[in-house]
Amino acid sequence: MAVRDLDDYPWDAVAPFAARALSHPGGIVDLSIGSPVDPTPDVVAEALRAATDAHAYPQTVGTAALRGAITAWYDRRRGVPGLSVDEVLPTVGSKELVALLPLLLDLSAGDIVVHPRAAYPTYEVGAKLVGATPFAADDPAQWPVGTRLVWLNTPGNPDGRVLDVHELRAAVARARELGAVIVSDECYAELGWDGPWAHAPIPSILDPRVVGDDRRDVLSVYSLSKQSNLAGYRAAFLAGDGDLVSRLLTARKHLGLMLPGPVQSAMTAALADDAHVAAQRERYRARREVLRPALVDAGFRIDNSEGGLYLWATEGVDAWKTMDRLADLGILAGPGHFYGQHFPEHVRFSLTATDERIAAAAERLVTVS
Repeated sequence: MAVRDLDDYPWDAVAPFAARALSHPGGIVDLSIGSPVDPTPDVVAEALRAATDAHAYPQTVGTAALRGAITAWYDRRRGVPGLSVDEVLPTVGSKELVALLPLLLDLSAGDIVVHPRAAYPTYEVGAKLVGATPFAADDPAQWPVGTRLVWLNTPGNPDGRVLDVHELRAAVARARELGAVIVSDECYAELGWDGPWAHAPIPSILDPRVVGDDRRDVLSVYSLSKQSNLAGYRAAFLAGDGDLVSRLLTARKHLGLMLPGPVQSAMTAALADDAHVAAQRERYRARREVLRPALVDAGFRIDNSEGGLYLWATEGVDAWKTMDRLADLGILAGPGHFYGQHFPEHVRFSLTATDERIAAAAERLVTVS
């Protein structure tokens, strides 16, 4: 498949609803795309300013300080001890990695890429880009022979589903039966809300309870966009199987996929500071506690959503009909049609709006409930 054959960018279809929501007397409440609205933490901005003399090319592999910060972060925050600096690699945000990984792993026509049923569309785009076949399935027993790459997403986008240690272990076991690489996209892992995740860390696929000390064909992907408000910095990384990391490093060197030096310094500072992460988590928790009951009172059912930045909701009608009703209230969300064919009646509400806008959405929803 050529780039020219890719589908139109899905968010373009939301433009008419956005225009109507903008005309609301109280202004739009944009809960569609999960782009952070809160400030970049001072500790990060200061590190960026101190590193502006970036006259030399940065290293694709990342600075020693950054790689050390990544391994220390996995140990401290994700319960993954013992990673070496050769088992981690910074990336230019996580979206480019998701889209390019099938290419970098040399997948092609006839290969299968498994992804969740409710899925961020870039998993499918990456498969199609190399002519591979995307396959949506959550149950590892359904993953077919011919699968060469498996994507997990925990907590999920859009549905906020969290995979526990048992589920992760079963997924790894099935991927190894198939001879597939398995990659867990974990960029919302600091945002657990319900059940055990309200008080316990969300497990990584690299957790020793999942893989023991055998990280063969297993990768974890993480982004600082959400926990640290660094979406504009394009700051992310991967970790896991050292042989895979080495292969990806070589390919990325050839392609010039290197993270700017000042951004590497900013990431190093962000990974070493847990205080700003706790503060940001509290902001999202407070917004969630305002928006969630308002949606329920307005007739929505919230599914999954035990972690992450979104509320995955349905009122039992086609998502475009819900989008239409929300636009009359000046509220913009994301239709379930964007996240695969299995959830045409769901919409995704993002928590990435200011306290004032979240409160406005709640007030409008309650008014019409």
